[in-house]
Amino acid sequence: MTEQNTTGAVTVAPGDEGEASAAPESAAPEVPADPESAAPEVPADPESAAPEVPAAPKDRRKLFAALRWTAAVLVFGAVGTGVAYQVAQPARTDIPGLSTKADGRWAYPALAKPTLPAGAALPFAKDNEDGIHYAGLTQLLLPPPAGSTPDSTLKLEKDEVVTPDSFLTEYDASAHAKMKAQFANDGLRQIVGRGWTTPDGTLTRVYLLRYHSSGFADTFRECSADMHLNATRVAPDLSWAEARNRQSRPDLAGVSLYAEPAPFGDAQAKVGCVPSGDVVAVILQSRKGGVATVPFHQTVILQHQLLG
Repeated sequence: MTEQNTTGAVTVAPGDEGEASAAPESAAPEVPADPESAAPEVPADPESAAPEVPAAPKDRRKLFAALRWTAAVLVFGAVGTGVAYQVAQPARTDIPGLSTKADGRWAYPALAKPTLPAGAALPFAKDNEDGIHYAGLTQLLLPPPAGSTPDSTLKLEKDEVVTPDSFLTEYDASAHAKMKAQFANDGLRQIVGRGWTTPDGTLTRVYLLRYHSSGFADTFRECSADMHLNATRVAPDLSWAEARNRQSRPDLAGVSLYAEPAPFGDAQAKVGCVPSGDVVAVILQSRKGGVATVPFHQTVILQHQLLG
């Protein structure tokens, strides 16, 4: 015979196996009067009656684990990409002798090459070996670093154009007549300029002189150890030669730097000269107590990069 226990599970008395096997499979167990107080249903044979564990939860756990690892890889990949980008930027690292970021460099904006007119060749390309710059000259001027203030004493015309007379004020009056005649006879087309003062008191002025060709640009001689700056004598900057010996990149052939040697007056002057095809860049820096080496080299090199 068969009987039901208090849990609703069907038990089989000895000798009544056949009666139990004849019971309908769909017979539902009696529902207890108080479902909340009823004990959970326990099958008579746990091994044979235990429900089969579905494989889906295991698969989901594997899927979740795979997703977590994938997300981790993506996060670390993104961080790695950012680090590689920072390391690969040449504007801050390819400076001769400078290998660390905490060395006094100024925070210049990211450099961008100007857009050329349609069909124009890049300077020093195979079809432009003379190094003609077809971009607007002001687009080739180095932008001022972060935290600097514009030089209000620099006389600029529209679009940052500098007249020859204004440019000549950087030089001793005794050289003005000769330099002005050279400008008129040797193919000078345009001068543009930009100036700023940084919080450390360094005054920087950058001039670009555009000529009709590189041959005419070579006639500009007032960017040498014999230049006639205002009551200032200069000599080759020895720190530049030492820095270039320590690191060969980038290629800075033709770039020359000059410094006012000690003892100098209240402020020291330094000059950088960057010939580039039909353009000559003249970078002037002065600072009370002396011009810092690192930002001076940095400014010259970045202007060189802009000129291509």
